[in-house]
Amino acid sequence: MPDDVVVLIWEALGGDRLTTKEASDRLDHLFNYRCPDDIAKTLSKLRKAGLIKGEISMDAGGWIWWADDECRSNRIKENK
Repeated sequence: MPDDVVVLIWEALGGDRLTTKEASDRLDHLFNYRCPDDIAKTLSKLRKAGLIKGEISMDAGGWIWWADDECRSNRIKENK
């Protein structure tokens, strides 16, 4: 995954927990960026790599996503 995409997603998530649709809408609104791959697949790949976190939310009716300091430090470690 290109570093610039990871950074865009981190910035879009900010300190919030967002649904897949909210994350996609925020990426589009903030950066005029639409993920070339399906956003759910991209977020899932990032979660598996430890670059974001995600879980099923019954209240939200699907996945919610967020990035914390641990996620951001994983990318720093990966680039060293």
